[in-house]
Amino acid sequence: MSTHTQSTSFVIVTPVYDDVEAASKLFKELSKVFGRDVYIVAVDDGSVRQPLEVSSIVSANLNGVVINLRRNVGHQRAIAIGLSYVSDLLPEASRIVIMDSDGEDLPATIKDLISPLESSEIDVVVAQRKSRVETLRFRTFYLAYKWLFKLLAGKKISFGNFMALKPESVKRLVAMQELWIHVAGCVLTSKLRIATCPLHRGPRYAGKSKMNFVGLALHGFKGLMVFAEDVLVRVGIACAIIAMLSIVASISAIILKLNNIATPGWFSIALGILVLVFLQTGALTLMTLMLTGVVRGGSVSSINYKDFVSRVEFSYLKPDNTPDTEGSK
Repeated sequence: MSTHTQSTSFVIVTPVYDDVEAASKLFKELSKVFGRDVYIVAVDDGSVRQPLEVSSIVSANLNGVVINLRRNVGHQRAIAIGLSYVSDLLPEASRIVIMDSDGEDLPATIKDLISPLESSEIDVVVAQRKSRVETLRFRTFYLAYKWLFKLLAGKKISFGNFMALKPESVKRLVAMQELWIHVAGCVLTSKLRIATCPLHRGPRYAGKSKMNFVGLALHGFKGLMVFAEDVLVRVGIACAIIAMLSIVASISAIILKLNNIATPGWFSIALGILVLVFLQTGALTLMTLMLTGVVRGGSVSSINYKDFVSRVEFSYLKPDNTPDTEGSK
């Protein structure tokens, strides 16, 4: 793959899937806010109906690249491929922003998002939503998901993909397998210094979201997969506590029976239930301990983002605003 020699100090990474109209609107809005100072890295996630073309970037009077993937790999992997491309081929990038292409991440708020990166004590700035244009069903599910995530992973997650990073942070993230599973979860487990920036969420530019309830639930569970070891340990501890309580309760039932306090038939039913609880929770405890060992000792295999790339198209505007496009396979 080759690139043009041009300014790439400020890079926007955005995944696009069959959503050319919204993405084109995003590029124009970015052009209004930043002009030529922004460089677009758009990852077309195997679109079939509306594949993204580099002309969408050219028409917005911007420089950038469209990375066309061989197949649909999902929102999170598309972002991982975009970040890997930036880390590999855009060494001049000093500020990298990840944002969705549908308009819900507002270009006008990017300046507020990247501002905290001026501090040497901050590696990543994540957008925390002050307001959402979402249905009641989505908000209810999201609150339940955050509670479940905190309970199982021991971490608080209150942000999505809209974030700004320093180049060193990008290099760290692309070296982590977790990035290919869940971007926000990877940032949490990366040990990077995170700052939050409260921002409003906007409405979609065009069309409807392709994320249904099942896909949303799957995305949430992928976030827990990043913390699989922590989740397994917490589940194992909970099972062990329940198993010990069942033993204590069984001993109490036996004592009551020996003192003729228990009512007829109560003892056998109670003891039978408690024995079943002990056996089940004991088995679950052993299983979670073994799975924790598998997760901890699992081999880490590197993923080459180039294996997913079909072709790359470049947009380079000459000083006289004449577009110069090039495709690379």
